[in-house]
Amino acid sequence: MCGIIGVLGNHEAAPILVEALKRLEYRGYDSAGIATVNDGVLDRRRAVGKLVNLGDLLVHEPLAGKSGIGHTRWATHGAPSVTNAHPHQAGPVAVVHNGIIENFRPLREKLCALGLPPVTDTDTETVALLTQHHMASGLSPAAAAAATLAELEGAFALAFLFAQEDDLIIAARKGSPLAIGHGKGEMFIGSDAIALSPMTDQITYLEEGDRAIITRQSVQIFDINGQEVQRPVKTIQPGATRIDKAGHKHFMAKEIAEQPAVIGHAIGQYLDQDGAITLPGAQIDFTAIDRISMVACGTAYYACLTAKYWFEQIARLPVDVDVASEFRYREPPVPPRTAALFVSQSGETADTLAALRFCQGKASQILSVVNVPESSIARESDLALPIHAGVEVGVASTKAFTCQLTVLFLLALKAAQMRGTISPETFADHVSALRGLPGLISTALEASAPIHKAALRLAEARDVLFLGRGLMYPLALEGALKLKEISYIHAEAYASGELKHGPIALIDKKVPVVVMAPHDSLFDKSVSNMQEVMARKGKVIMISDHKGIENASQGTTATIELPPAPEALTPMLYAIPAQLLAYHTAVAKGTDVDQPRNLAKSVTVE
Repeated sequence: MCGIIGVLGNHEAAPILVEALKRLEYRGYDSAGIATVNDGVLDRRRAVGKLVNLGDLLVHEPLAGKSGIGHTRWATHGAPSVTNAHPHQAGPVAVVHNGIIENFRPLREKLCALGLPPVTDTDTETVALLTQHHMASGLSPAAAAAATLAELEGAFALAFLFAQEDDLIIAARKGSPLAIGHGKGEMFIGSDAIALSPMTDQITYLEEGDRAIITRQSVQIFDINGQEVQRPVKTIQPGATRIDKAGHKHFMAKEIAEQPAVIGHAIGQYLDQDGAITLPGAQIDFTAIDRISMVACGTAYYACLTAKYWFEQIARLPVDVDVASEFRYREPPVPPRTAALFVSQSGETADTLAALRFCQGKASQILSVVNVPESSIARESDLALPIHAGVEVGVASTKAFTCQLTVLFLLALKAAQMRGTISPETFADHVSALRGLPGLISTALEASAPIHKAALRLAEARDVLFLGRGLMYPLALEGALKLKEISYIHAEAYASGELKHGPIALIDKKVPVVVMAPHDSLFDKSVSNMQEVMARKGKVIMISDHKGIENASQGTTATIELPPAPEALTPMLYAIPAQLLAYHTAVAKGTDVDQPRNLAKSVTVE
C-alpha cells in the first residue's frame, strides 16, 4: 500500500517523481502528490484519484526544483481528499509517510496546546507539525527529524524534505519498507526497488529502526539505538523490476499467462537434474520438528491451507494454519519442536511480520516463503524460500499464488523424504509430475473460451457460491476471493460436505454455484453435493477433467474441462480457471481489474 519516492537529482524532479509514482501504482492508492525545493523554496501539488489528475495539475501549476518527494496514498486516517493527501507540510518541512502513527491523538493534543492545531484528518500531519515544532525550538532539520522519530509509536516509512535545504532528505523506517538508491551525484529513496530501477541499480535497504541523512554525495545511516552503521549496497538484477503488459490488456491477464514459465522457473530453482530437492541457505532438519505453524493473510493464507494437506498426508507432519491478524493477539503457545512458516508475496505484510516476530525465540526455526528475497520477512527468517514469480503488479495475486503452492509442495516433499514417510518410487513420481506441471497449466490456459462464456453468467449474479472438497476446498476459497476482489460480486466458498449444514439454504435459481471436482478420490462425494444443488434449481458451473465431466455433467449449466492431473498437483492447475473466471467476470462488468477499489497490493499496516 502507499508509495514513497524521493529525489536529490541533477534534473527537474517533478517529472521524475511522477514517473516513479506510476511504477508504484500497483500498490494501490486513492490520491497522490509531490513536493519540491527550488532555491530554498518548499512547495507542493496534490490531487485525488489517478496520477493523471496530478499530471494535469502540474501542467497548469508546475513545480520547479531538482529535489523532491512524492507519494501515492491509500487512505487510513481521513477520507481521500486534497487536504488529506500527502505530502503534508508544516512550515519549513514536508513529509510523506507509509504506515500508521498509533499515538497521533496524544501527540495532536500536545501540538494543539503548543498552538499548532491540525488542518487535516490524518495521522501523518502530526509528524510534520512535530518536526516544525522542534525546528522552531532551534534544532537543525536532521536533529528535528530525529527528535520527532523518537516520539512516534506505530509503523512507518518516512521521508522529510525541508525549505532552505536543496541537498537534504531524511528517511526512516519502522515496520514499513524503504530503500535508498545510489546514483552518480544523485540519490534516491523509494518504497521498493521497482520505483528506483529506472534511476539506478544500486540499492541499500534500510533495516528496522534505521534513520538516514541523505545528500547527493553521501548517506549516513543510524540504527535504532542511534549508532551510525553501514548497510550493504546491492545490485538489482536486470529485468527483476521490469513492468509492462507485454501486449495484454491488463497486468492480471499477463500474469495469469506467465504461470507456466514462472512455475517452471521455480521448479528449476529447487530441483536438480537428478531430481533432488535443494533448499537455499540454512538447512532445516524436519526430523527434529513435531509440528508446523503456518501463518499468512489473504491468498497466501489459502496457499497455507492447501499445504496443510500435503504436509499432513505426505510428510505425516501436523500443521496449524492461522490468519496472521489473529495469530499474535491470540498469543498461542509455541512448543519448542515447532517450525513457524510465514507466507507473503511482498515479504512486508504487517500482520504476518508481527506474527513472525512473536514466534522469534519460541519456534525452533523460522521459515518463510516470499517473492521478494530482500524483504523484511525474508531477512528475519532462518530460512527464506523465494518463489521466483517475478514482479506481480495486479493487486489480485495470480502467479505468486501458484508459485507459493509449488514451493510449498516441494518443501512438503523434502520433509517427507527426510522423515522417511515417502518411498523413493513415490517421491520420483511426484518429481516427474512436477516437471510436467507447466505443460498442464499451458493446456488449462487454452480453456479460456468456455471460461469466458461462464463468466458472462457470473457477471449477471449478485451472489456466487464456490464448493470444493479436500485440496479443492482452499481453491474454492481462493476462487471466491478472486471474484470478490476484482468484480465486486459477493462470493462465498464452502467445503462441499458443509453444504447441508446451513449454506444449502442460499441455493436458488439466481445463485450460480462453481463446483471444483477433479476426478479424484473424493469425486463421488463432490458429485453428490453437486446433485443436491441442482435438485434445488441451483445453476452449477462444473470444473473437472474429461472423465469427471463425462460421468457427472448432466444437468449442469456450464462445464470447464481441464486436463487430468495427479491429485496432489490439482491445486496449481485448478487455480487457473478460478483466476480466469474472476478476470473475465470483472472485464464484463467493466471494473478496474488491476487496481480494484479499496485494495492495496501490499498491506503494510495492521
